[in-house]
Amino acid sequence: MEKRGEINHAVFWPSLLVVLGLSVPLAIWPEQGGRAVNAVWSFITDHFGWFFLLFGFFCFAVLIWLALGRYGNVKLGGPDEEPEFSTFSWIAMLFAAGIGGGIMMWCIMEPIFYLNGPPFGVKPGSPLAFEWAHLYGMFHWGFSAWAIYCIPTIPIAYAVFVRKEPTLRFSTALRPIFGKLVDGWVGVIIDVLICFGLVGAVGTSLGLEVPAVSAMLQGLFGVEDSIWLQLVIVLIWLCIFGTSVYRGLSKGIKVLSDINLYLAFVLIAFVLLAGPTVFILKMTTNSLGLLLNNFFRMTFWMDPITRSGFPEAWTVFYWAWWIAYAPMMGLFVARISKGRTIKELVIAECFWGTLGCWLYMAIFGGYSLFVEANHIAPLTQIMNESGQFAVIVATLQTLPLSKIAMFIWTVLIFIFLATTVDSTAYTLASVCTKKLRGDEQPARWHRVIWAIALASVSIGLLVVGGLQPVQLSSIIAALPLTPVLILLIISGIKMLKEDFPHLQPRKEAIDYRPAVSYQQQSVDA
Repeated sequence: MEKRGEINHAVFWPSLLVVLGLSVPLAIWPEQGGRAVNAVWSFITDHFGWFFLLFGFFCFAVLIWLALGRYGNVKLGGPDEEPEFSTFSWIAMLFAAGIGGGIMMWCIMEPIFYLNGPPFGVKPGSPLAFEWAHLYGMFHWGFSAWAIYCIPTIPIAYAVFVRKEPTLRFSTALRPIFGKLVDGWVGVIIDVLICFGLVGAVGTSLGLEVPAVSAMLQGLFGVEDSIWLQLVIVLIWLCIFGTSVYRGLSKGIKVLSDINLYLAFVLIAFVLLAGPTVFILKMTTNSLGLLLNNFFRMTFWMDPITRSGFPEAWTVFYWAWWIAYAPMMGLFVARISKGRTIKELVIAECFWGTLGCWLYMAIFGGYSLFVEANHIAPLTQIMNESGQFAVIVATLQTLPLSKIAMFIWTVLIFIFLATTVDSTAYTLASVCTKKLRGDEQPARWHRVIWAIALASVSIGLLVVGGLQPVQLSSIIAALPLTPVLILLIISGIKMLKEDFPHLQPRKEAIDYRPAVSYQQQSVDA
């Protein structure tokens, strides 16, 4: 149901100014912007990297406690409420929203980065470097990433579908802590911070993935890879996700997500069967063993003595990226999760989300390492001479039916990022709408405005160029968001304890209905 309500000017205009403040200066003064980026990047990663790593593990531990504890079977909705979407479409939407085209790009080139700059003092290019190169992508796109995504979803969905909050916003889920202040200036500050984080996260995705697509188009059709081609790609993307977000959840985002999941399975199966199947399976088994042995070491490793820079450049960046995306995932996945239990939600994100990422990292990462190890294509040399995006093209060109594989890859990354930006524009419009129930959608014109605004951020990042500026947009966004997420966890646990005081350990009969009828309260109001 579309909502044509009035926008919340106190949130909308400051948030839009943040978008302009990020994109316009970068486009006008790229050299000065680049120097500022380097300085801010060094300060934040040096001083706060440890905080990001601790927060990632904290999210993982809280979710295990929630899913396996007394609140696992609490339903996010009424006791008899059925899920709005099928399980397949639900998982497809949350996966496509949370991962976007990033997985398509990093699963191929990330192992080559690690091979030439491995962790723990391992010699670059050595046999042990190959093992760590295959493993580390699975770690960065695994349980910790999805735990950060899942953390805000539970309290937001609970506030909207159980406590019947009238607005799908971060601030309203913090009502148990701040009370009526969430309807005033405290709520405005929180929601503007959320919008800031969303813009930074999606700006990172667009800034990284647009050059990857332009490099692929050069490999497919021989067109020159330039800033003008990248701007054309942004405009095409804008048309795709603008149309999709205009059509809404069921007719737009759901359809794109379903199509993408089917295409993803086809491409994964093709690479596994057409490539070195036994090698990939052996590497994957080996990596699972390494992960079980070294999960805690990698989770907390900051390399304080040798200061190689690996944790800051990779783990800290990834954790910040996930934190910056967490508000969008919390709001969007909460919107599509009515009728699911807390345990179902944790399993869907932390297990199925992780498994989907592992399939990509294991199969494509294994294949790119096989190509490098057997001298089928000099991927390290290509990266040094032509950049990281050329590695993707060179790797896919070694496959049988390479043109078809490259075309499917291009379609996939287009749709993946379109669904991510769709979800973000939808979420931003929801946050900036005054009243929006859980079963309503923000106005179409409002969703399209945010789609255009997000495209403008990517243009600013593309003009500056390079990997570090787009990484920095996530780092800066994540720093102020982390305390908000911690407060959200406290608020969620507070709501559960207040509404389910009868859920105590060792009780034989358990009633998973809240002690207070919020449905009746909502009707009375």
